[in-house]
Amino acid sequence: VQLQASGGGLVQAGGALRLSCATSGRTFINYAVGWFRQAAGKEREFVAGISWSGRTTYYADSVKGRFTISRDNDKTAVYLQMTSLKPEDTAVYYCAARTPYLDTVYSKVAEYDYWGQGSQVTVSS
Repeated sequence: VQLQASGGGLVQAGGALRLSCATSGRTFINYAVGWFRQAAGKEREFVAGISWSGRTTYYADSVKGRFTISRDNDKTAVYLQMTSLKPEDTAVYYCAARTPYLDTVYSKVAEYDYWGQGSQVTVSS
């Protein structure tokens, strides 16, 4: 599965961005998807995830209430709507996918098999 993340950019604090994660040649049906981010000098961390059915979502405490993950299997895409952005949200954002054993969210880097190339999000103060 090849993933491509897009939608990043430069935004002022308090602003919003929507990231998209698309596949090439396949649909996202039957894949659990997660968004991770990696700030300069830090480890990659979980941001949000969605189960293959879309019925379950899970967020890191740092983004809960500000970010929303959703999926559109018909359009082979998963989205991360980010609002009330803060300078500490600045990072490269990655989408990842895996074939799930259960209809659940996976939140660990090691649990994902496929990764996109990353999209830079920069939030200025």
